[in-house]
Amino acid sequence: MGTWDTGPFDNDTAADFADCLDDARPEERERLIRGVLMRTVDAVGRLTEGAEAVAAAALVASQCPGGDSIDTSYGPEEPMPTLPDDLRQLATQAIDRVLHDEDGPASNWVDPQDGKQWQANLNHLRTALAPPPPSIPLFSVE
Repeated sequence: MGTWDTGPFDNDTAADFADCLDDARPEERERLIRGVLMRTVDAVGRLTEGAEAVAAAALVASQCPGGDSIDTSYGPEEPMPTLPDDLRQLATQAIDRVLHDEDGPASNWVDPQDGKQWQANLNHLRTALAPPPPSIPLFSVE
């Protein structure tokens, strides 16, 4: 896999996933995103779709408050559908799985600073994916 930076679409595999999403019919895009997230969460042993899962999680996070838009030329060019809220938790679980894969992307960085930046990027995605805290009034003043 060729990697040129630490962003979610800054590698060959994630860029290919973006192309796959662009080639899919609009109504199939959510299924493709959900599929890669589920396969990553359910994977046993070495991950084979870690880069795609990070890209999929970034797409979900981009639709959350505090999420960054996908503004790289390597991401999907076609618009994504509005993704359902249940993908937030699935995307978070996939990111956790990728972060804890000892043989996965976390171990592949030549420059330790790049590895730290990549982990910070994933933590930023996790923050955007977190559901907002409930707003419960403590008391009512009348």
